[in-house]
Amino acid sequence: MPDESLKRTLMTLPQRSDSRLAALRAALYRGIPALFAGCAFLAAWELYVDLSGIKPSILPAPSRIVVQGWLNREALISNTWPTLGATLGGFALSLAFAFAASILMDFVPFMRRALLPIFIASQTLPLVAIAPLVVLWFGFGLLPKILLVALVTFFPLLVALLQGYESTDRDIAELLNSMKASRWRIFRLARLPSSLPYFFAGLRISITYAVVGAIFAEYAGAARGLGIYILNAKNNFRPDLVLAAVVVSAVLTLCLFGLTLMIQRLVMPWQQSGEQRR
Repeated sequence: MPDESLKRTLMTLPQRSDSRLAALRAALYRGIPALFAGCAFLAAWELYVDLSGIKPSILPAPSRIVVQGWLNREALISNTWPTLGATLGGFALSLAFAFAASILMDFVPFMRRALLPIFIASQTLPLVAIAPLVVLWFGFGLLPKILLVALVTFFPLLVALLQGYESTDRDIAELLNSMKASRWRIFRLARLPSSLPYFFAGLRISITYAVVGAIFAEYAGAARGLGIYILNAKNNFRPDLVLAAVVVSAVLTLCLFGLTLMIQRLVMPWQQSGEQRR
């Protein structure tokens, strides 16, 4: 029997490797149009700067941005860590608050009617006006950045979770109810799993806002970070360093976005297998 199980395991290894190679090839194939469009845009940008003779202080070429970013890599890296810390801290607070608020609003309909309009109104507040006030109230430390990132990112998560709870199959909920399951058990076994696709969709939306929110919070007032680095580079008339910091923030956002996709595949492996069958 052990020999037979070992043989079956060895026979499945090539199939697993083939499926992974096929998935990798499919991902590369899907990324070719975006890669081609990006390269074409950068080439046109470089060509325009070379032919027009425009000054680097107005519009630097992509090659200059890369060179200056590499020469100033130590300053960029040292200012990236505070931004990353504020982003992750604010996003963690946003995730915890959105999850707790969604449970409260799902279990108590009155709280949903009372709180949801307030949360909607909070998203209409202009960040350009709120950020200086938050920095004024809480100082130039990490806390105001965390609060501003949470303010920017919690609403998509909250709406996604509430929509996910409502998508629960009624037959499953009624079956659990007929088995005398408690409301919390129905939530844990039916409503929460049904919300996972919606939750990860909101997670991907929120994570793209998180880095921008952290940079804007630093822009309003900070000692270190990409936001203050961009502000200093702008004041020194260095658009090449401004764009280099923008590239770093874009790469940081893409890495966090990719991390959410990896977490989704670990939590929901059945969704990936379904996509491969299509």
